[in-house]
Amino acid sequence: MHLVQILIPVTDNDGLRFERRTFEGVRRELIARFGGLTAFVQAPALGLWKDAQSGTTAKDDMILVEVMVEAFDREWWVGYRAELEHTFRQDEIVVRAIVCERI
Repeated sequence: MHLVQILIPVTDNDGLRFERRTFEGVRRELIARFGGLTAFVQAPALGLWKDAQSGTTAKDDMILVEVMVEAFDREWWVGYRAELEHTFRQDEIVVRAIVCERI
């Protein structure tokens, strides 16, 4: 089993908040495909990283969406990540898969 985590920014690169329906589309698709999800949306996480070109520290407020899957389909997730990057106008959306065990 894998726990797949998706870090989705709350705003675009100009600081404009994405519409609620954009996040609802993600929710609908993941529930339809995997039967459920957990979304941490009340207190956005703060992501900080060093911008390689400018050397400054960049930041994003983001939500964390998690899905547990029995079989990890890497090809599907790579394609879905590309869709999310387009939808949320990002150079990269972090999607990570962690091997886990349901207890």
